[in-house]
Amino acid sequence: MAGASIVDVIGRTPSVWLDRMVEARGLDGRILAKLDYLNPGFSKKDRAARGIIEIARADGSLAAGQTVVELTSGNMGTGLAIVCSVLGHPFVAVMSRGNSPERARMMTALGAEVVLVDQAPDSVPGEVSGADLALVEDAAQRIAASRGAFRANQFAHSGNAQAHFDTTGPELWADSDCSLTAFADFAGSGGTFGGTMKALRQRNPMLRGYVVEPEGAAALAGHAVTQPGHPIQGGGYAMSDLSLLDPDLVHGYLTISGQEARETTRALAREEGIFAGYSAGANVAAALRLLAGSDSGGRIGVVICDSGLKYLSTDLWDAI
Repeated sequence: MAGASIVDVIGRTPSVWLDRMVEARGLDGRILAKLDYLNPGFSKKDRAARGIIEIARADGSLAAGQTVVELTSGNMGTGLAIVCSVLGHPFVAVMSRGNSPERARMMTALGAEVVLVDQAPDSVPGEVSGADLALVEDAAQRIAASRGAFRANQFAHSGNAQAHFDTTGPELWADSDCSLTAFADFAGSGGTFGGTMKALRQRNPMLRGYVVEPEGAAALAGHAVTQPGHPIQGGGYAMSDLSLLDPDLVHGYLTISGQEARETTRALAREEGIFAGYSAGANVAAALRLLAGSDSGGRIGVVICDSGLKYLSTDLWDAI
């Protein structure tokens, strides 16, 4: 059935079993990958963008024609650019210069005004730390106040997790033929894990949830932060408290290095034909590790968060 606009076709992405990768490593179990890089904005954040804007319009916190402002690593900004364009809201994306430049170009092409914020001293391009994100948050607050804009506030707005509760979780469960035993997700805002796990636990109260963080920045797991900068863009900001992530839904934490995420992302492309980004590689690396250990024989769901096209200027595809 055709949608009335591009917003209507957000979600309902296909899922595939990564049996080639699992079998090649001699592991017992299966990994189900939800291909959210096939959303209109090439990422899972399209779901949250739609959820936040639709709830805000319904409850009156976002008026007709009002400007929307949000900080972004590029994916939420792309989703909001699409949703706001269709629904008639000017959109301002505020992003660190540490994120890949193709993200800014895509948001601009979709009608967004993009404000780039310089990184903190000693930060590395391509590696966005919590300090960098704090500078972006300060800029977003100033811009929203000066323009009387609505802040989408993806780290706190209930529409983020609600979108994944309403769509991602039920879709993964149905796509697995109601067989998932675990879910692993790289933590950014916490909305994907929080909403998806809540939906999955309603269907299987014994299903285990694993939060994935970068090596050296596993603040949610309670570890000391020794490497706040890392190449896994879109999360791992060493934030120890994410309001959308219910710790009661967390069975365990896993840390993945930038190198392991990179190698697994490349393996996804070579072995499964899935051209994804860094965080997808982190998710699959975590799932493979679970099958090699505590969750051997299980069926683990993951989200392929975004497209490898958003990383062509980074080291993800160097020397390929």
